[in-house]
Amino acid sequence: MKLQQLRYIWEVSKHDLNVSVTAQSLYTSQPGISKQIRLLEDELGVEVFSRSGKHLTRVTPAGEVILKIAGEILSKVESIKQVALEFSDEEKGSLSLATTHTQARYALPPIIKEFIDSYPDVSLHMHQGTPIQISEMAADGTVDFAIATEALDLFSDLIMMPCYKWNRSIVVPEGHPLTQVSELTLEDVARYPIVTYVFGFTGRSKLDDAFLSRGLSPKVVFTAADADVIKTYVRLGLGVGIVAKMACDEVAEGLVTLDASHLFEPSITKIGFRKGTFIRGYMYEFIETFAPHLTREVIEEAISRGTREEIDELFNHIELPTY
Repeated sequence: MKLQQLRYIWEVSKHDLNVSVTAQSLYTSQPGISKQIRLLEDELGVEVFSRSGKHLTRVTPAGEVILKIAGEILSKVESIKQVALEFSDEEKGSLSLATTHTQARYALPPIIKEFIDSYPDVSLHMHQGTPIQISEMAADGTVDFAIATEALDLFSDLIMMPCYKWNRSIVVPEGHPLTQVSELTLEDVARYPIVTYVFGFTGRSKLDDAFLSRGLSPKVVFTAADADVIKTYVRLGLGVGIVAKMACDEVAEGLVTLDASHLFEPSITKIGFRKGTFIRGYMYEFIETFAPHLTREVIEEAISRGTREEIDELFNHIELPTY
């Protein structure tokens, strides 16, 4: 069994079982990958992938288990490389993040600028996606850190730490009746069509819970993953926008922003990384720049704790900043 063979089956599984695309991504030949996979399967005595002719069709039950262990092995190998880099050059390397549009557009720009100014020889890569995609990328080692509000709790192999609390604003066109209301209520908002985030994005669950708790069923007429898109359609008159408050730092022409913090429970944005990840010095620095209460000592304490409940207990006494 060779490390290269484990890398090949892992990469093939991540490229939708497309050996040709995998070969291109690894700068090698398709026949070479296919041959090494066959050699590994012959050695193990089980198939990792089912086939139809020359095409891989699915991962076998045995393959599911083998791929999970292969991923853990490759992650450990990467950690060994990171240890070597840390001791050979503490300020060179790479850092990859996965996050949502809201975080990338509104929360992260000053953090990333400060980080790049401090570590000009670290290449930083940002991936955007849905909260589920973001969590998966962190869980399988595609990225170093996942930053999101939703979905991170679904992945037990991630160490998650709270960064900050945030709430929402109502966005309406100028002259809208809601601008004349002295103190907004959920009932006021529910009278109008709603334009907001896709379910599973940017604290949408808290929004739905708030209406449900009051027995209200607002008419959501348009959803998007991008606050800027939501504001565009509010300006067109589709409905009342509900977006993250941080997305209202720059109010678009023709729109009015109304504070809605009293209407909804605050959401918490978290940063997560895969258990067993070797955290380099500049990675600790990035986390602390983003969330100052997450010092190296606090992060190491979170890593040392065994369960999700024990990690959560660590942060129970910490008052999170509000964005």
